[in-house]
Amino acid sequence: MFYPKKVYFEDYVFFVDENVYEPAEDTFLLAENMKVTKDDIVLDMGTGCGILAILAAQKTKKVIAIDINPYAIECATKNAEINCKKEKIEFRVGDLFQPTRHGEKFSVILFNSPYLPSEKDEEKSWIGKAWAGGPNGRKVIDRFIINAQNVLAENGKILLIQSSLSDIDKTLEMFSENNLLARIISNVKVPFEEIVLIEAKL
Repeated sequence: MFYPKKVYFEDYVFFVDENVYEPAEDTFLLAENMKVTKDDIVLDMGTGCGILAILAAQKTKKVIAIDINPYAIECATKNAEINCKKEKIEFRVGDLFQPTRHGEKFSVILFNSPYLPSEKDEEKSWIGKAWAGGPNGRKVIDRFIINAQNVLAENGKILLIQSSLSDIDKTLEMFSENNLLARIISNVKVPFEEIVLIEAKL
């Protein structure tokens, strides 16, 4: 398959299919602040081209990478092969936590969520599913927060990316309501919005 775009990060190259979200400021914000150890089991939610899963696989023993977009999973699998990380990553297609298995727990959960307010039709394309968060930008974020603690290991952490356009305070409040202590650990300002990285722990 021909991949029209290439993205470089550190010593890695990532090929990006036209139906897959291209890594941008939000992706790099998470990548630059992601700390994993050799003992972590990592869940990369919405893996896209696989950049975060592959970076996590540098240091940890196992990564599960999930995406609702089959083109993303195909693209991420190819990138894992190219970057010699395929043996550490298991790719699964599905909607949020649906592909996780009974009793499966993760010490680190990464999610560059669809966080931008959108019109209904914008969520229909594969690219749209990567960024379109419904009328208030929270359609996917809220579902994620409600269910995340079910697969988070004791002493585990969540790293969630979102925008100032989708009510950051609401996210912090929802994490608290679901027994998770959350705080902003990094941010980047881009035109018309601020992108933040939120860390949440049990």
